[in-house]
Amino acid sequence: MQVTLETINQLDFAKQQQLLPAIVQHPYSGTVLMQGYMNPEALQQTLASGRVTFYSRSKQRLWCKGEQSGHYLALQAVHTDCDADSLLVVALPQGPTCHLGTESCFSDNQSGNQNDNQFAEQPLLQHLMRVIQQRQPDAQSGSYTERLLAEGSKRVAQKVGEEGVEVALAAATGDREELLNESADLLYHLLVLLHSEQLELTDVLAVLHQRRR
Repeated sequence: MQVTLETINQLDFAKQQQLLPAIVQHPYSGTVLMQGYMNPEALQQTLASGRVTFYSRSKQRLWCKGEQSGHYLALQAVHTDCDADSLLVVALPQGPTCHLGTESCFSDNQSGNQNDNQFAEQPLLQHLMRVIQQRQPDAQSGSYTERLLAEGSKRVAQKVGEEGVEVALAAATGDREELLNESADLLYHLLVLLHSEQLELTDVLAVLHQRRR
């Protein structure tokens, strides 16, 4: 059930001492960003303000995520489970969610440094996009991605076109294995092109999300 200001009274706050666990999920990538707790007042403020607000058990007060850092969570929707005693909060992060500077509090990386472990729990395409973003066109490491980025967006766009043709040919000839391989190549090169144009995979997902409406 989607939670609104009119349906808050249907939630079972009494079961857990007026606090419900609230899992925050990215609306486009599906990444689990963090977990907190909400009492009725925190949930009401979240729905009314459009910024995710929790009840801080340590501070014993309402706490709007991002009130100090400016990295707010812009609310998209709140849903409850079948027992009405936990919440799924769908929200768009306006900066890193974790205080360590990472996108998710469930990252393996506890140091705040950018490395592959940070992205281990992300959806595969999100993970691949982050790996591509770490590649620098002047890094001299011999990475194919780095060489491709160094050649510029026109070359990357050409590769996307070539791979698109290969996908179409594989499908037309009924070569399923080749279709899978070429599709993987096409997705990879498309992500490189997005990065070269300073765009995110989530930007594309946002367009799809708008079209779904």
